[in-house]
Amino acid sequence: MSQSNIKDSITSASPLEDVQGRRVGRILVKMGKITRAQMHEALQLQNKHRLPLGQLLIELDYVSEKDLNTALAAQSGMKLVNLGNHEIPDSVIHILPAETAQAYQVLPLKYDEASNTLTIAIKDVNNFRAIDDLRLLMGYKIKPVVAEPSQIETLLERYYGSDKESLSSLIGELSDDSELEEIKDRGESIDLETLVHAAESNKVKRLLNLVLMQAIKDKASDIHFEPFEDEFKMRYRIDGVLYEMIPPPVHLALPIVSRIKVMANLDIAERRLPQDGRIELTVQGNPVDLRVSVLPTLFGESVVMRILDRSNVSLDLDKAGFRHDELEHFRQLIHKPNGIVIVTGPTGSGKTTTLYAALNELNQPDRKIITAEDPVEYDIDGLVQVQMNAGVGLTFASALRSFLRQDPDILLVGEVRDIETAQIAVQASLTGHLVFSTLHTNDAPSSIARLLDLGLEPFLVTATIEGIVAQRLVRKICPKCKQSYQPTEEQLMELQLTPNDMTDRHVYRGRGCDYCNRSGYRGRTAIFEIMILDDEMRELIMSSASTQVLRAHARKHGSRSLRESGLLAIFDGITTIDEVVRETLVED
Repeated sequence: MSQSNIKDSITSASPLEDVQGRRVGRILVKMGKITRAQMHEALQLQNKHRLPLGQLLIELDYVSEKDLNTALAAQSGMKLVNLGNHEIPDSVIHILPAETAQAYQVLPLKYDEASNTLTIAIKDVNNFRAIDDLRLLMGYKIKPVVAEPSQIETLLERYYGSDKESLSSLIGELSDDSELEEIKDRGESIDLETLVHAAESNKVKRLLNLVLMQAIKDKASDIHFEPFEDEFKMRYRIDGVLYEMIPPPVHLALPIVSRIKVMANLDIAERRLPQDGRIELTVQGNPVDLRVSVLPTLFGESVVMRILDRSNVSLDLDKAGFRHDELEHFRQLIHKPNGIVIVTGPTGSGKTTTLYAALNELNQPDRKIITAEDPVEYDIDGLVQVQMNAGVGLTFASALRSFLRQDPDILLVGEVRDIETAQIAVQASLTGHLVFSTLHTNDAPSSIARLLDLGLEPFLVTATIEGIVAQRLVRKICPKCKQSYQPTEEQLMELQLTPNDMTDRHVYRGRGCDYCNRSGYRGRTAIFEIMILDDEMRELIMSSASTQVLRAHARKHGSRSLRESGLLAIFDGITTIDEVVRETLVED
């Protein structure tokens, strides 16, 4: 069917007159689909069962799903179209990448270049997020119409099912774009109008969409766009490891970065200073937050997009990776009435996620919980979350000081970075609050030395610290291609084991398959070291005992080191020898 025929079809399917905003029941009565008596019957049932009126009318067999869709479309002021076996021009189909159309379950029908308006067919009139996201991702004015779900699914399969656009084909297409290539040689002389035009290029939008959808599908945590003298690299991080994607031509660096800036509401004319922004999307019903960091470099701007996909993170302590005994000890710590609980480890070791899971469990109506974070990574209902802003003087220390006047029960301070923050956290603990925080140290015992180095008095450390949890993230073996194998003597020596230690024990690894992108790993889990301060350890701290002495005491009283936790994960078939060796150190 030609573009004009589609236009006729859409135009002819006009909504009912004067019903926009009216109740669905009244619209169906006006359409002649139900009587007033049937509407009142359904309303009485609705009061009893608390179900949507439309669903009840379908269950009573008074209306069809098509009738309800027509009424809902009229209520919202949208048009209902009958797509049947319509033909959609290739020029319109190519406006949306296959991954985007499939993820949002929408179908492009018509594009008006003069007004930059894209007409899309949607299944549900309440799918506002898809409309908003496409506006943001593609930069078009979006005009939605409603069609039957089965028709949309059929056409999505026909136009996007088999012929999925690949990254390599799109990059090949962009390599031949002479208009974009001209930008490369303009240097610093590029004017704002040229930048905006490059950012609005449909091919650039499609490429960025494809990269985003692929990264979200593969559960990547970060996407890196990096300019070098003779190339422009794209990489993404999956389970803590960076993988290189097909590099786009170097002349696309500026258009891609400009497009990201437009989406993140940043200043595209400013290319000398770092900028930070965020993009909020909803992909396949899941909220996805993209944190954007732009950094000027020698050869252009480097961009990193941190993907915070809530569906990909479990804020459940039972699924955090704790062994049964570790979970018991951790729950004892977080249910203390007051004191300080510290989670320690390097950047990207999952500290914040563990603390969020703890707060999620403690989040009850009878508790006031306030957090100071930099940045706020996940919004959790019931928590008062504060974003740090050093530029205006809102630091961890100043926020903590204000928190104490907000009558909280539990506090989270993102990180103890200086003596001022440490002292206020101690003060909060001594006045009856439970305080959670993070540190950057190699293991739990060395955190004591770190706090003392900051300038905290030993008696304050012993009076307030209840426990310290060190953690690391290790990649899990792919369940689809997992196999047992005989480790080499060199591998065993890395773990300080001998072949005799492996009697009746098995170790595993992944062969590599499509499910795990040939890596042999799928997902990550945490390994922990939990050190609870008892009276004897407090006395050791007061007597300025070394980290080695504190570590020995912790081991003697049942604390398991990170390396020991890793060994148990290896023997349980969860992770590999290589992962544990990479993430943990041998204790002195």
